[in-house]
Amino acid sequence: MELFEIRSELEKTAKKLADFRGSLDLENKETRIAELDEVMLEPNFWNDQQGAQTVINEANGLKELVNEYKDLMEIQENLELTHDLVKEEADPDLQAEMETELQELVSRLNEFELQLLLSEPYDKNNAILELHPGAGGTESQDWGSMLLRMYTRWAEKQGFKVETLDYLPGDEAGIKSVTLLIKGHNAYGYLKAEKGVHRLVRISPFDSSGRRHTSFVSCEVMPEFNEEIEIEIRTEDLKIDTYRASGAGGQHINTTDSAVRITHTPTGVVVTCQSERSQIKNREQAMKMLKAKLYQREIEEKEKALAEIRGEQKDIGWGSQIRSYVFHPYSMVKDHRTNTEVGNVHGVMDGDINIFIDSYLRSRIS
Repeated sequence: MELFEIRSELEKTAKKLADFRGSLDLENKETRIAELDEVMLEPNFWNDQQGAQTVINEANGLKELVNEYKDLMEIQENLELTHDLVKEEADPDLQAEMETELQELVSRLNEFELQLLLSEPYDKNNAILELHPGAGGTESQDWGSMLLRMYTRWAEKQGFKVETLDYLPGDEAGIKSVTLLIKGHNAYGYLKAEKGVHRLVRISPFDSSGRRHTSFVSCEVMPEFNEEIEIEIRTEDLKIDTYRASGAGGQHINTTDSAVRITHTPTGVVVTCQSERSQIKNREQAMKMLKAKLYQREIEEKEKALAEIRGEQKDIGWGSQIRSYVFHPYSMVKDHRTNTEVGNVHGVMDGDINIFIDSYLRSRIS
């Protein structure tokens, strides 16, 4: 790069940092960090372990954001000084080092921008992710298990923890349904980009004729709530069933009826949980899931009403897939909302889906 090109790039990064400062609301975030630090010093802080963890997660998330911004500002200032030095006295080695650091700064700014996009009310929460294969028997159930692996791999790469809340195995292979709790700061903020129908095109390993098959799996994503929202759920509106837990390969099988299914009769919403050996704990988790589903339903009804006011037509059927994964006759994954395409299908199936999440989140503000 020529020196004038570096100067131009530095002006862009400086503007970006100034814009970030405005949207970051740095002073308020530092005030909130101080408040949370005070809470963590209270003698009875650990009496409510779940509440304590929520406070710690919020504090860590805010500190990470503020510290990253300050680091980026420091890098920008150092690059400005280096640029002035090289301008006064040419130094090829120092200029080459400056170019490398500038490229790293641009990359980190792009990542930081994505963090700032996750600013909606419950983006920071854990995520509840459900996969439901469509019609097609073993073929679509196998596709469900492939997506289960993809999301598990993605979560591990993000440093998130994955818990299986409910698992219903397929008749011959794959899954009939699965519910995951993905724990980590901004888990819901990222995974909300995955909500929708996922379509697979491949030569089926279950078809002896070697024909090409198309399969569909719907992905539902909701934030996990503790006490953040108030949703009235009347006891008389609930139908609670208990049954013996089951799972793939004999996992999670108990000798007591510890699994819990809750039906909310006014809406017909059903949730199930079998992750714990205790029926009481499964019931508590199922109630959290129910609260999340009812909240999501409320949001979707509001969005639908707004769409009708605007005159928008949105098909939410199987034809409205958000992404296609093509294994044959060519190799490609395409997100139909952003037109983002990736040729490395196997990389995507190994959890490399951040390119789709990134482009979707950015498209929401463009």
